[in-house]
Amino acid sequence: MSTPQAQVEAWLARLAGERQASAHTVDGYRRDLAKLLRWMEAQGIAAFDALEPNRMRGFVAAEHRGGLSPKSLQRLLSSCRSLFRQLGREGQLAHDPLAGVRGPKVHRKLPEVLDVDEAAALVEIPGEGAINRRDRAMLELFYSSGLRLSELTGLRWIDLDLDAGEVRVLGKGSKTRIVPVGRHAVAALRALRAAEGITPEQPVFKGRGGAPINPRTVQLRLKKLALLQGMPKRVHPHLLRHTFASHMLESSGDLRAVQELLGHADIATTQIYTHLDFQHLARVYDAAHPRAKRK
Repeated sequence: MSTPQAQVEAWLARLAGERQASAHTVDGYRRDLAKLLRWMEAQGIAAFDALEPNRMRGFVAAEHRGGLSPKSLQRLLSSCRSLFRQLGREGQLAHDPLAGVRGPKVHRKLPEVLDVDEAAALVEIPGEGAINRRDRAMLELFYSSGLRLSELTGLRWIDLDLDAGEVRVLGKGSKTRIVPVGRHAVAALRALRAAEGITPEQPVFKGRGGAPINPRTVQLRLKKLALLQGMPKRVHPHLLRHTFASHMLESSGDLRAVQELLGHADIATTQIYTHLDFQHLARVYDAAHPRAKRK
């Protein structure tokens, strides 16, 4: 019989191979499952089929006492469930060790967003130097299309159809989607393309030696540009994605369309922006309704 360590490694290899999970995803599962393996060794548990719900509750309680946050505990349980499901499908585990086991409730923090004026000020970078042209195109595309950082840094010119105002992006789970590109972003990208004399297979945003720009470089540029604008908020790539989603939902009210634009597999992930939209409406109400105004 395979050891728990060998079973974990076999499942991680399958994730990376057959399911084409990213290295980041696989590393996350490995870290989580290493916690389970260490606890099993300390408890003298030699096989997964010796686990049962009460023991797993003890594992969760031990990790919680060790300082693991509710969010991290939920992710840890999700990693264990995924492994146990696969072992069950393969006939290596006859029961569910996590049946009825629940982690602590996570109080989801609403993402911060820029208002329309802040977003406009951030993306309208003055000057015509090479770095300014690149930064203007990056920020316009982030805000115009709600791309993830990895999606933006992985773009090639062949992925853009500026005449149609569209970009094809490779998202999570190697899923491709087509996203509209706004006119200001199209203009910024045309200016960048005209200045650089590109070929279709080249990265849209280049780093050293013509390679795709490093994600860390993008993060640092956004931080610097926000400081130059005197913005008190911590500006990062995902803030622009949150801002795109919030502004789209405020204007359209179409949650399903925003889900498609963001590339969310589960609409529950997108629903957090309905809370942001409600907060906006509540502020308008408090400011405008005669019975809402406080003395």
